[in-house]
Amino acid sequence: MRDAAVLAKLRAMRIGILTGGGDCPGLNAVIRAVVRSAHLHGDEIVGFRDGWGGVLDGATVELPIERVAGILPRGGTILGTSRRSALEHRDVVRRRFEEQRLDGFIAVGGNGTLFAANELAGEFPIVGVPKTIDNDISGTDRTFGFDTAVHIAAAAIDRLHTTAESHYRNLIVEVMGRNAGWIALHAGLAGGADVILVPERPFDVADVAARVLARRGRGRGFSIIVVAEGATAKDGELVTKGRTDPLGRPLLGGIGHWLEGELEARTRAETRVVVLGHVQRGGTATAYDRVLASRMGQRAHLAVHERRFGTMAALRGPRIELVPLAEATVPNLVPDEELDLAEAFLG
Repeated sequence: MRDAAVLAKLRAMRIGILTGGGDCPGLNAVIRAVVRSAHLHGDEIVGFRDGWGGVLDGATVELPIERVAGILPRGGTILGTSRRSALEHRDVVRRRFEEQRLDGFIAVGGNGTLFAANELAGEFPIVGVPKTIDNDISGTDRTFGFDTAVHIAAAAIDRLHTTAESHYRNLIVEVMGRNAGWIALHAGLAGGADVILVPERPFDVADVAARVLARRGRGRGFSIIVVAEGATAKDGELVTKGRTDPLGRPLLGGIGHWLEGELEARTRAETRVVVLGHVQRGGTATAYDRVLASRMGQRAHLAVHERRFGTMAALRGPRIELVPLAEATVPNLVPDEELDLAEAFLG
């Protein structure tokens, strides 16, 4: 009878991993968890640098367990990232699988990365890990990075309260959120914002001005308005920078400055805007995100080891489960009931 060491070697796999899309607190925790779980099962992990770009360019790095020591609290990703897509280069993907002798692949990313992973999953043994500070991926109750982004935005709002109150100013805080307003909603509620504007519900700028004026009428000489970068005014257009990203999507940014001019003209009160931008996705992850990312990373490795391809590690209640990767292609938007509930705490 073969001993355990021989059996373990026969079962050993060589697995690729990439991190794609925007950087996100917790990515290194995922990489670390995948490598450590693989080490326990005798598997090898090879990292592809700069997302799908590393697959196209053949840029790889071996990831023994020593390589991930000390990366748990680090922000960003040791593998680098990009927004390049491999969908139109399946022949190159196949060549990389053959060159690297891959038995499976883990794609860690947001909407674009996981959309590509789902499209490729019919031909290649792929497992996904959902990553985005926007929390806009369906199939999972929460994505890692979201908790960190909310903490950063809420802390900024807390600080802005004092200067807004001291100078009787309106302060607009622009946060990230292309299609979904989860960060704006949660940070706004946690920070005690007076108005929250999200992509899911176009706003009436006259109504926003009326709320600010009503607060002044009640003796509240300042207002905090939180707006997601993808929010739009009714009958208005999406405010962009006039450029597109590598995927052809318009680069967002500027809704806060547009709203600044509108509110100052309508309320005749000093109004300023603060754009938090990439500070929301930078730096170390919260303890919650580190744990969530670690759990998802371990489950993703086990999914590959068990050959349960075409799936994604997801938080469902208290458990990390596997769901069809296709679920990640449906956007997770803030439901009306949460937006309606938030109204009770505003103003």
